[in-house]
Amino acid sequence: MTTRLPDRWTDCARVRRGAAHNSLEAAVSPLAPATPFRGLIGAFCTTVALMAVLWVVQVYNVVTDDSLLTHGISPRRADELPDILSAPFLHFGFGHLIANTIALPALCFLTATRGRARFVGVSLVITVVGGLGIWLTASDNSNHAGASILVFGYFGYLLVRGFVDRRLLDILTAFVITATYGWSMLWGVLPVSVHVSWQGHLFGFAGGVAAAYAFRRRRDDPVHPRGKSPAGRRGADTPGARPLSDELKDLGLL
Repeated sequence: MTTRLPDRWTDCARVRRGAAHNSLEAAVSPLAPATPFRGLIGAFCTTVALMAVLWVVQVYNVVTDDSLLTHGISPRRADELPDILSAPFLHFGFGHLIANTIALPALCFLTATRGRARFVGVSLVITVVGGLGIWLTASDNSNHAGASILVFGYFGYLLVRGFVDRRLLDILTAFVITATYGWSMLWGVLPVSVHVSWQGHLFGFAGGVAAAYAFRRRRDDPVHPRGKSPAGRRGADTPGARPLSDELKDLGLL
């Protein structure tokens, strides 16, 4: 024996079941969007890891009587091309490393807020462009190393990223880092001292600018209407269900 409920009761029951299903799916789905704070935590961990690697390498270099400095960049020697990848991690003493440690953590953290994969890509572009610039233009019989390639590269990347991606927060960040580091960065790309690898600074900066364009936000990325979830993802079809990270992205703050 069956009893037919009024249509409006049936519709209400369906809505409630659908809402309960969507809430459960959103709670357990691995595709649930990450909060902005997760990106900040990831950037902090990436920065700590990079600094730890630099200091461990320097300690080992000192213990082994500067044995690693043979992996710096010697210009226009074909056998030195692989050392382009190792040079940013080597330093000529703790004073050299400490000087780079002043600005590197902040710039590294801001660069890494876009995720580890993009951070690795940006760092690789900076390393290759900066290293090749040294290899091609520096004086003969010289040896070049140091994380200043990354320092100037991250500075160039952050300076241009906001304007390329048209994100308000990144543009404001560019003004802040310019006010903080602008004069010293400008002085660093000039050939004012034979003991400073200004070529690494200049081409590292150029690599950062190139990376900002290479990893820019694509203009053909789909923009989802307010209150709608991306294709293939359910559970956010009702108004007001969009995550905070999406709202901030629409405002250009992420």
